[in-house]
Amino acid sequence: MPITDWPQEDRPREKLLHKGEQTLTDAELVAIFIHSGTREKTALDIAKELLKEFGSLKKMLRAPPHILIKKCGIGQAKYAHLRAAVELGRRYLHEYLPSGTILNSSRVTQTFLANKLREHTSEVFACLFMDTHFRLISFEELFHGTINEANIYPREIVRRGLTHNAAKIILAHNHPSGHPNPSTADREVTLLIKKALSLVDIDVVDHIIIGNPDNYSFAEAGLI
Repeated sequence: MPITDWPQEDRPREKLLHKGEQTLTDAELVAIFIHSGTREKTALDIAKELLKEFGSLKKMLRAPPHILIKKCGIGQAKYAHLRAAVELGRRYLHEYLPSGTILNSSRVTQTFLANKLREHTSEVFACLFMDTHFRLISFEELFHGTINEANIYPREIVRRGLTHNAAKIILAHNHPSGHPNPSTADREVTLLIKKALSLVDIDVVDHIIIGNPDNYSFAEAGLI
């Protein structure tokens, strides 16, 4: 039976409009972007099959285009709709902390950094540059690495800190493995960066490692 023949309260789009998007399942949300099904399957059927095949919403949306496009009921146009939805969500989350936001809450900072870094499949090292009152000046992804490492250059961090006239910095990077505990190299590079920045009177407030689902704060662990 096509979705248009379903009771209105059961149709994903109508359910979203009347009850809110938070009431929809992953499959129902995906079905909205797929929009139409095939002769044999509804958009919701296709969405459910995709989620079952890939194992989760995240794994499905991160599938290579040449694989997802070939799935029954998808194709280039619907793949483009799904990727556009992902990008809209990414941009929405990236605007979560505008310049001038006071970063004196570890919870808020970790939420922001998780939204920025958690989806990267390789290691990314970033910095939050702040003024003396912990107000955000800029967020920058400075170094990109392989699946498990990024080459860090303290001199570049010092240069960017001086460019922004920053007084404080929060260091951050992700662990694509999902395990947030710092390695020996993480601890050593943190001390090296902190020492380099102290020479230009820039204080390292924290180093946050983004895992999945948990994070690690050097400050909370008493390591800074």
